Amino acid sequence: MADDGSLPPEDGRPLRVAVVGAGPAGIYAAEALTGRAPVPVTVDLIDRLPTPFGLVRHGIAPDHPKMRAIRDTLHRALDHPGVRFVGNVEVGTDITLDELRAHVDAVVYTYGAALDRPLSIDGEDLPGSLAATDLVAWYCGHPDADRERVEASLAGVRRAVVVGVGNVALDVARVLSRVPRELEPTDMPQHVLDALAATRVEEVTVLGRRGPAQATFTTKELDELGELAEATVLVDPDQLPGEDEPPPPDRLVARNIDVLRQYAAHTAEPGRTRLVLRFYRRPVRLLGADRVTGVEVERTTVDADGRATGTGEYEVLPADLVVRSVGYRGEGLPGLPVDQRSGTVPNEDGRVLRDGAASPGEYVAGWIKRGPTGVVGTNKHDARETVASLLADVGSGVIGPHGDRDDLVRTLQARGAEPVLLEDWRAIDAAEVSLGASRGRARTTLHEREALLAAVRAAAGR
Repeated sequence: MADDGSLPPEDGRPLRVAVVGAGPAGIYAAEALTGRAPVPVTVDLIDRLPTPFGLVRHGIAPDHPKMRAIRDTLHRALDHPGVRFVGNVEVGTDITLDELRAHVDAVVYTYGAALDRPLSIDGEDLPGSLAATDLVAWYCGHPDADRERVEASLAGVRRAVVVGVGNVALDVARVLSRVPRELEPTDMPQHVLDALAATRVEEVTVLGRRGPAQATFTTKELDELGELAEATVLVDPDQLPGEDEPPPPDRLVARNIDVLRQYAAHTAEPGRTRLVLRFYRRPVRLLGADRVTGVEVERTTVDADGRATGTGEYEVLPADLVVRSVGYRGEGLPGLPVDQRSGTVPNEDGRVLRDGAASPGEYVAGWIKRGPTGVVGTNKHDARETVASLLADVGSGVIGPHGDRDDLVRTLQARGAEPVLLEDWRAIDAAEVSLGASRGRARTTLHEREALLAAVRAAAGR
C-alpha cells in the first residue's frame, strides 16, 4: 500500500489513462498523473488534430510569440516516458467512447470548448458576419478553418466591428489593425499574411454592452494596443469614471481604467487606423442585404450589480465586417453528457456525473469542466484537482486495472487509422521550421491536415 493508501495495480502493470485533448489542460493532467501518482501510470494523450498544444497553437494570436512560447514548456511533459502523444485520432469516429473506456482504466476529457456563442440577433447569418472562433482558427492555421468563408468576409473591408471586450476580442482587433510589416515575422500561414496585407482596415470598433469596469480583458492585452505601428486607440472620456471619482476597488479594473484614460487623450490621425473602444453599447441588429453593411446598436446603462439594460437610444455603426467574441461553449463527444446551458460536462471535483451520480473511471478538466474562464496557467490547478480525484478513486478501489491488454495505437492502425505519435509531431515541427526559414521567419504554420500528414510520411520514408 502506498503512503496515501493507494493500492498498486494488482496485475503489476501500470494504471492506463487516456486523456482526450492535447491542449494545456490535457498536458497538465498528463504531467500530474505521471509526476504525482503513487502508483505507476501511463498516459495516452489523444487529440483529433495531428498536432498537440490545443489553443496554445490554434488560439493564442500569432503576434504574441512570448505567449505562444509556452508550448516549449508544455513540450517537456510530452517527453516523459510515461506519456504518449496520439494525434490524428477522433474519439467517436476512429474509436467509440465505449471502446476507449474498455481499453483503459480511466479517461480524462480535456478537449475544451470550441464552439462560439451567438449574438442571436437579426442579420447574424449575413456574409461578413463571423465568429471570433472562425477568424482566430483561420489566422492561426487551424486545419478545420473555413478559409474561403473568412477570406470572402475580409475582402474589401474598411470598417470592422468586434463585439465583446475580452482578450480574444482585443486579439482580433489588434490583428486587424496591424500593417504587413508587423505580421510578417509571425508564424501565420502565407495565405493569411497575403489576405491581411490586402485588407487595409481604416477603423476597428470594439463594442462592449457594459462599462469598462465590467470588461474582462487584461491590462497587458489592453496596453499592447498602444504599441501598434499605424493605429491610434481612441476612447470617449465620457464613458470613463471621472478623475475625481474614487478608484475602483478591483486593482485590475483600476489599472485598466488608467490605460483607458491615456487612450482617451488621443485624437485621430490622418492615415492611421482608428481603433475605437466603445462601451455601453449592445448590438441589436446587423444591417445589409447581400452582406453586412452596418450594426444597429442600443445605448445601455449598467446597474450596481453590473447588469446592462437598454435605454431605447439607437444608432448605426457602418461596418463591412462584424466579428462576435462573446464567449465559447463546449459540446459533448458521442456518448458523453453535456449541459447545454453551460456548455460543460456535469461533474463534481472533476468526476463526470451521469444522471447525477459519479461515473467510475470518467473525469474532466479544463474548459469542458469549468467553462471558458481563466488563462493558460489556470488549467494547471484545475488539472491537478481532477487528478487528485482520480487518484483518490484508485486508492478507494473505485477504479483499477481492467482495460484490454491490446495496445491502443496498434488497435487503431489495424482499423486503418493513422495515429500521429511524438516523433511524427517532431517531423511536422521540423517541416514548419524549415518552411519558415525559407521565408526568413522562425516558423510558418502548416494549415492543411494533408500537408501535416505529408510531413510525417516524408520523414518516415512512406
